Amino acid sequence: MKRTNFVLIALLLLSWSARAVDASVVDAAKTNVVLILVDDLGWKDVGCYGSTYYQTPNIDRLADEGMRFTDGYAACNVCSPTRAAIMTGKYPARLLLTQWLPSGRWNATKNRMREARYLSNLPLEDVTIAEAMREAGYRTAFMGKWHLGTETYYYPRHQGFDVNVGGRDYGAPGGYFYPFKGSWKIPTTGQMLHKDPPVAGKTGDYLVDRLAEEAELFIRERADQPFFLMLSHYAVHSPLQGKPDKVTRYAKTAKKARQGKPDYAAMVESVDDSVGRVLQTLRELKIDQRTLVIFTSDNGGFAKATDNSPLRANKGSNYEGGLRVPVIIKWPSQTQPGSVSHEPVISTDFYPTILAATGQDERPFQHVDGENLVPVLTGQGELDRDALYWHYPHYNQHPQSFPPGVIRAGEWKLVEAFETGKRSLYNLASDLGETTDLAEQNPGKAAELYGKLKAWRDRVGADPMLPNPEYTGENP
Repeated sequence: MKRTNFVLIALLLLSWSARAVDASVVDAAKTNVVLILVDDLGWKDVGCYGSTYYQTPNIDRLADEGMRFTDGYAACNVCSPTRAAIMTGKYPARLLLTQWLPSGRWNATKNRMREARYLSNLPLEDVTIAEAMREAGYRTAFMGKWHLGTETYYYPRHQGFDVNVGGRDYGAPGGYFYPFKGSWKIPTTGQMLHKDPPVAGKTGDYLVDRLAEEAELFIRERADQPFFLMLSHYAVHSPLQGKPDKVTRYAKTAKKARQGKPDYAAMVESVDDSVGRVLQTLRELKIDQRTLVIFTSDNGGFAKATDNSPLRANKGSNYEGGLRVPVIIKWPSQTQPGSVSHEPVISTDFYPTILAATGQDERPFQHVDGENLVPVLTGQGELDRDALYWHYPHYNQHPQSFPPGVIRAGEWKLVEAFETGKRSLYNLASDLGETTDLAEQNPGKAAELYGKLKAWRDRVGADPMLPNPEYTGENP
């Protein structure tokens, strides 16, 4: 009897051991995910999107190896809401997180409307893409700019990331050179925020490089097991501080031939270097063919740093220059190398796409506003989506910015100004620069889109702007 029990136990142990080996093999074959998010990178600030000034050979190679989306959009014209949309698969209006954190730009006597309410932290009740990946057995890491909540309860480690390197509550570092310290004057109070270093370092270190180093270290440590890495650069957000040798090189270009400031160009190139470093690490470890790579930006380019032409306006605006961003996705063996898609896509789409690409079930009640891009990436179909929407019931100080509601449906785009009620209609197919308002010539189309926009606001529970009783009639 004892011998029988011993044999049974031995067989069970062997069975468990075999299953453990099988599990490791399965895990090793899983698709890894690297999501690279750049801050304030404009749509045309990359070579493969038409820039001849900024040097981005590694990002261009990523496009050559994957799919480039010509009509990629950020979920908001400013950073925090877009980041929340990426994390949750929901429109900022549905989340009630529609402004960057903290805002501090509304003025009680100078602004005609009261701003809508908005949350100051990403809700813990949402199941983030990081939490979904961790539940699926992935090791998760966040590197860089977080800007979605405060330290006690709302940092990356509370939102599904096993590792957090550099993710803090502020949206810009004190500086890009070690020790990365600095201060910011809060507009509404005049108080100073003293920014501690987001990462450790030594004299001479550059923040973009440090985050790339940490990303490479994480990949090397996890090469034999599935991982989800979000490399979220603080760059190319201000302060504009590039490496001196790069700045000098770009400054040699004649001013009339520059697309932006030499410091900004140097920062773009450093981000490109970091992308190259990550991609080279994947190739060196021979895991690049089973790694999904997504590259994008959180909003359009900053007006004081770069020229977003032919798009109108800039970061902070809801014209194309503030909303349209680079989107590149490389999915080896699934996406035709060097392919280009004109399908309009948006930040909310990454969540369901990542789930599908890694063989997970959908979470339709979570990523309710996102669309699975797999049919587009594999060339097997198009998206069944009739429109994209934006809701920005806030003020900021960026050029050509005002509180609007926006809808893009096909080639048409409608912009509703909340203060005045004016509705402007543009045809992006013939007028990418949004120079000609066609609302009077096409009243039926304007009314149709406005009806859809209002219905969408009702569906998602978008919080409205209200008249401001303290308004004195002064200009902002």
